[in-house]
Parts: sequence; structure tokens; C-alpha cells
Amino acid sequence: MGIVFLYMGWFLIPLLAIMFCINLVEILKKIKKDQPTFINTIWMTTSFVLITWTIAVIATFGVY
Repeated sequence: MGIVFLYMGWFLIPLLAIMFCINLVEILKKIKKDQPTFINTIWMTTSFVLITWTIAVIATFGVY
């Protein structure tokens, strides 16, 4: 199971980080224009949770 998360960390985390940054910028733009930010907040939170969860599982299994 640790190998699966290692591959997720290697391939998925960069994509999630890009998704996180894009949604953060969109939220900041929408706040400036006083528009709703709910959908972007959901995507940003989901990507952040997946990033931290993957790193934590990799650290737990001790896979290098």
C-alpha cells in the first residue's frame, strides 16, 4: 500500500499543487470583485487535504 501512495506523491502532488494555486488566485480575484467563492474553496480544500494526507501516509509507511 505504501508504494501506491509513493506513486501518488510522485505524480499526483504536483498536479494538486497547481490546482491549489490556481484556485487560490481565483478566490483572491473573486474576493476583490465581491463574487461567491464556494466552488473554488471546495476545490482548494480538497487539493490541500489530498496533498497533506498523501505526505502523511508516505511518512507513516516510511517509504523513501
